[in-house]
Amino acid sequence: MALEGIAERNFLVVGRVGMDLCPDPPGTSTRDATTMVVGMGGSSANIAAGLVKLGCKAALVTSVSDDAVGWYCEGQLDRYGVNRSYVSRIRGEERTSLAVYETRLEDHQSVIYRNNAADFQMSIADVEAVDYSQFGALITAGTVFAAEPSRSAAFRAFELARAAELPIIFDVDYRPYSWPSPEVAEDVLSRAGALSDVIVGNDEEFGFMAGDIGKGLAKARDLAQGAASIVVYKMGHEGAITFADGAEFRTGIYPVETVKPTGAGDSFMAGFLAGLSEGRPMKEAVLRGSACASIVVARPGCAPAMPDTNGLEDFLAAHPGPTEC
Repeated sequence: MALEGIAERNFLVVGRVGMDLCPDPPGTSTRDATTMVVGMGGSSANIAAGLVKLGCKAALVTSVSDDAVGWYCEGQLDRYGVNRSYVSRIRGEERTSLAVYETRLEDHQSVIYRNNAADFQMSIADVEAVDYSQFGALITAGTVFAAEPSRSAAFRAFELARAAELPIIFDVDYRPYSWPSPEVAEDVLSRAGALSDVIVGNDEEFGFMAGDIGKGLAKARDLAQGAASIVVYKMGHEGAITFADGAEFRTGIYPVETVKPTGAGDSFMAGFLAGLSEGRPMKEAVLRGSACASIVVARPGCAPAMPDTNGLEDFLAAHPGPTEC
């Protein structure tokens, strides 16, 4: 069911959109900044933008504050071609998320402002307003489960997606600062994983779900033997292990001159799913996701750095190839 839904190339993405600020020129620390570059951010919005760049369709379900920052995010979704029919504006003390991150590796700083985050106000009514029959698959990132009412809304979206026979794609995306406690996060993320058809996370995230960093790989393997038909266990510079169709295989990475550590996971997800949507073999789709991740960490920005189809093909043609596993 997962591959059939993904093949429709039309994704419903649940989760946040935000504004990113980055000191300019690249290499500048935030404390020394005199000029900032602005861009769209937020893991779910980044995934949606990356999918559209790679020829898919994507719609975002979230809430933004009814102010200049929220309006900016709406305009950026339009610019990237992401359907925002299900993006609601809210009025009150909640604000759209803001991230300040640096384009440098040494002493890198990423500062995320999510106090009273507007996207956590996404409601059950918001997700019930969606016509799930329009889409082939649902995607969400773990941050959406970190607080109420967004948590209940996301689980309701899972129910509605399942009723419409949409596969559920889950990016674990554990951000400790968003959660009330590690214990709550472990319980909720594990529940979300148990309901998902495709799960993508890094070694630390799977280790967290298992309650022990050393047990992350076993947790990923257990999930692949349960409801999930595809599980991707990412290991940073060591590549990834993918579990699918009762088998597992390792893939490497595409080495590049990295300028920042941010944005790789979102770009991986977009490239991986776009590859599957084109009917490519599983291993090739994973490697295309890895290539997208490498492209993003070699450029300033997150959504702006994500490749389109031509950019991805040019990168693959010019690069000597992934590392050996």
